[in-house]
Amino acid sequence: MTEPSVDTQKRDTDALALDGALWLRAGSETLAGATRIALLAAIREAGSITGAAKAVGVSYKAAWEAVDAMNNLAGEALVVRAAGGKGGGGTTLTPRAERLIETFYAIEREHRGFMERASAAIEGFAGDWTLIGRIGMKTSARNQLYGTIASIKPGAVNDEVTLALSGGQQIVAIITHASTETLGFEPGAEAYALIKASWVLLAVDDSGTGARLRISARNQLSGTIVTVTRGAVNAEVSLELDDAARGPAAAPSSNVVTAIVTNESVDELQLATGKRAIAAFKASSVILGTRG
Repeated sequence: MTEPSVDTQKRDTDALALDGALWLRAGSETLAGATRIALLAAIREAGSITGAAKAVGVSYKAAWEAVDAMNNLAGEALVVRAAGGKGGGGTTLTPRAERLIETFYAIEREHRGFMERASAAIEGFAGDWTLIGRIGMKTSARNQLYGTIASIKPGAVNDEVTLALSGGQQIVAIITHASTETLGFEPGAEAYALIKASWVLLAVDDSGTGARLRISARNQLSGTIVTVTRGAVNAEVSLELDDAARGPAAAPSSNVVTAIVTNESVDELQLATGKRAIAAFKASSVILGTRG
């Protein structure tokens, strides 16, 4: 059976490529992979375990252990000891082992062709794989925002890290200097901001300009309310953020921030779909992370 895998991204400059390995299984156990098949082929050529082990670069003991494992898993002999042979102690393959070698190489040729065709068909694979990693992230924080580190202001204990979102608005986080170093943060690096919905405060933007509020919360993101979902006590309000480069009148940035507020606050502020609002939260409420 085929077990495809994908090379992990080591550096931005390294090209990603599809890769895969071929294994033959007997039930839930691995019967043979490329190394064991190569050992069988070497036994066929050398006529002895000693010569085959040398050819594939394994010890005599390891070669025999592999042969015993294949014989056991196959349920029949694949390799048998015989008198004589090119290398001294004779060893021969059974017809079943001969067929196994040919079958493996035939499947391997097809598998290699498939991987080549799949690689050629996928354009922009590196970017897609990075995105798959982002959208697959699981966390209890409702708000998960992806961006690029714009600046880092170091301190004796804590650092102030500014994250630029795709729409141009920025999030400021206060994290320890040790965390900055451990996570490898530097300007231009990719990062994620995690903010629980219960940490987000909402204010009505009656001016429609996204002007900053006179409050202590460093983070104030302007946008338009897209959903208001009421519960028994609280409501979930989602705000689609503005594209900072083009202003409130332009199309939104596609970034969404969700807040949990009381139903009383929804009524008092008259929060409704289409209304302008500002999502505010403290820099200390932001958790920053990066993809390992």
